[in-house]
Amino acid sequence: MKAKLLALIGALSMAFNFATPAFAEDTRLFELRIYFAAPGKLDDLKARFRDHTTALFEKHGMENIGYWVPTDNQSNKLVYILAYPSREARDASWKAFMADPEWKQVVKESEANGKLVTKVDSTFMKATDYSPSIKPVKAEPARVFELRTYTTHEGRLPTLHKRFRDHTVSLFEKHGMTNFGYWTPLDKPNTLIYLLAHKSQDAAKSSFAAFRADADWDKARKASEAEAGGPLTITDGVKSEFLAPTDYSPTK
Repeated sequence: MKAKLLALIGALSMAFNFATPAFAEDTRLFELRIYFAAPGKLDDLKARFRDHTTALFEKHGMENIGYWVPTDNQSNKLVYILAYPSREARDASWKAFMADPEWKQVVKESEANGKLVTKVDSTFMKATDYSPSIKPVKAEPARVFELRTYTTHEGRLPTLHKRFRDHTVSLFEKHGMTNFGYWTPLDKPNTLIYLLAHKSQDAAKSSFAAFRADADWDKARKASEAEAGGPLTITDGVKSEFLAPTDYSPTK
């Protein structure tokens, strides 16, 4: 009887493992791009993306992940994320895009009364091993997104990753937050960038209040800081910005 029971447990275990394979590593290169529009030109910039740029990106092998503007957009910003198979593919795609006669004509017409963009910030990123699958997702009604950047003390980023992998991402979901993507910048050491989705900014506030009051979070935080020998992030090392998806964003 005992032998039959052990055999049954083993069979169920094998079936469970077969049904739940590990996620394949996401080897894509991601690029977080932030455009600062010239005064009075943000609507024109968004129109250019809506009517031309996003389609030309796809034409040249770039994957549009999402487009957003800050809910408090005092700096006239447009924020978006692209994905590429590799850095070499990225460079080839942008070279072809910039040389495309259609793009050149679009620029000429859209900038007849002046440049639309005064500054571009670009950050290359790789997905973390605990990030959910990063792909465009639309929801109705459209959600508000939160771009969060953590800067750690030297040598403490692995411990932060471990805390997110083992505790934080599941606790976020427990308290009503949607994990969209987690990345490590290639040229910014000791940095984690991630994107959450919320039903609203008020919902985000309530979710984070419940998260911070959660005994499991308090336990995980204390354990990780004991392991690292102190707080994982530097003073003022956590930055947050709420973003609203544009009408043409593939992610909402």
